Amino acid sequence: MQYAFPLLAILIWAGNTVINKLAVGAIFPAEIGFYRWLLAGLLFTPFMLRPVLANWAVIRPNLGKIFILGVLGMAVYQSLAYFAASLTTATNMGIILSLMPLMALALAIVSLGQRLTAGALVGAVVSLAGVLVVVSAGSLAVLLDHGLNRGDGMMLIATLAYAVYSTLLKKWQLRLPPLQLLYLQVLVAIVVLFPLYLVSPKVGLGLNNIGLVLYACLLASMLAPLAWMQAVSRLGPSRTTLFFNLLPLITALIAAMALHEQLALYHLVGGLMTLAGVVLAERWKTPLVKARQP
Repeated sequence: MQYAFPLLAILIWAGNTVINKLAVGAIFPAEIGFYRWLLAGLLFTPFMLRPVLANWAVIRPNLGKIFILGVLGMAVYQSLAYFAASLTTATNMGIILSLMPLMALALAIVSLGQRLTAGALVGAVVSLAGVLVVVSAGSLAVLLDHGLNRGDGMMLIATLAYAVYSTLLKKWQLRLPPLQLLYLQVLVAIVVLFPLYLVSPKVGLGLNNIGLVLYACLLASMLAPLAWMQAVSRLGPSRTTLFFNLLPLITALIAAMALHEQLALYHLVGGLMTLAGVVLAERWKTPLVKARQP
């Protein structure tokens, strides 16, 4: 039963990548990005406003850090994914997103003093090669001639933003209840994305796009984070993170069924290489530099 929590979160997030793609043509990226957090904020407020105000003495000194986390993890990451969806496939987005744990590990080595391991080094090379296979459609010569697809580039930046978010979350160790922290970041996203929403074109909410907004809000913004928090508390962060490796596979399967995206050989090869690199980084813990003896 405890494995149901991380599996549910991954299934929802994989589905949300496909929702990003379905939103193309039905609603503008700035619209769905703003609406999902606005609706989440409205639904959270009746339950979270009083606890947040009661805990304000603890929250106030951390407002700057909370703002940065909200910008990176809620606003930048998801907004770029919506814009990327119009320029690349959901399958590509899922495979690129699977680089996130490896990026977070690299940032932890640089900023948190975590020791560099053989698995991290080899895994980084293998995963990067796998992503290059995917974004080049199996031909590195084409990538060199035409450059990186803008959608794939946006997704790489979005993934890096979330990796920085995860690293800062670990580095700062904010002593706040997880739900309060999530709610405050949702409020940050609403404030930050509002100007973009104002200046962007709009189609408004209708029968053809309200389901997309509700999925992004109720499932991807609220239920999935809650399920992931439960998984971390029950299984621990290390074991829970392993489930993230299922994201590209589940995304590709859902995209093939819902969007009829064609799975090419380069998707399989690149996806397996990316996954293998992440697994190597997580499981091969031999340090490259031995610790000094006192």
